[in-house]
Amino acid sequence: MTNGGQNPSLGEAASLYLADLPPGESGVSQQEVYKFIRWLGRERTFPRIAAAEVDNYAEQLSRSDADCVRKLGLIRMFLFYAKKKGWSKNNLAIHLKARKGKSRSTAVSARSAPEIISLTRQGYAEMEAELTALQDERPKAIAEMRKAAADKDFKENAPLDAAKERRGWIEGRIMDLEAILKTAVVVDGQQGASLRVGIGDNVVLCEVNSVEELCYMLVSPREADAVRGKISSASPMGRALIGKEQGEMVEIEAPVGKLHYQIQRIEH
Repeated sequence: MTNGGQNPSLGEAASLYLADLPPGESGVSQQEVYKFIRWLGRERTFPRIAAAEVDNYAEQLSRSDADCVRKLGLIRMFLFYAKKKGWSKNNLAIHLKARKGKSRSTAVSARSAPEIISLTRQGYAEMEAELTALQDERPKAIAEMRKAAADKDFKENAPLDAAKERRGWIEGRIMDLEAILKTAVVVDGQQGASLRVGIGDNVVLCEVNSVEELCYMLVSPREADAVRGKISSASPMGRALIGKEQGEMVEIEAPVGKLHYQIQRIEH
């Protein structure tokens, strides 16, 4: 890359972006930004990224991760930065939005046949704690929204929009958590008789042509947290791993191409 940095690769752009962030923010953003550029391909440049690819990433993350709103927000700031630097002519950030819930007809069908949700014991306890925290935060979010609505000295209602989005997310997440905890089935993880990967298992992988080992815990979509190594059973990686045995090869489709891993160990 030249010193001007006019056309850096995604990997180079991510390094420059993270270096510009305060130390506390850099650590929070790094995992999600690197996950995003790995999906697209570290060596690609912004002019070669199609809006549909960004949209597709948002869609698959929304399906597999309950914390997608926060994570997409971190990546969106990276894309804003790229646009500001002139690396990207198009504002790709506008295509990185969390997907809405299912249609009304689908929702009605879902109510008639409730989804069985499997959670690890740890995941169940964490969701209970999150629900309590959000219920405590609700009054503050309402107060911030009212304060922003009363302040007319702002551009394009940005503070109010942010406050509304935050409150809407809190209310939606509370409803989601209450519904999950009401019907969830706890998986105790004691699957010693099974030799195949299942929810609650830790899986050690090795990428082909690499000596680096990756360790993930396979969890339900509701528990997914990439920062903590918890991947959704509904994600591309999770779908490839579920039901596989130690020593088997798995293949993951990504815009950069097919990624190949071998299962080194399964820890129940």
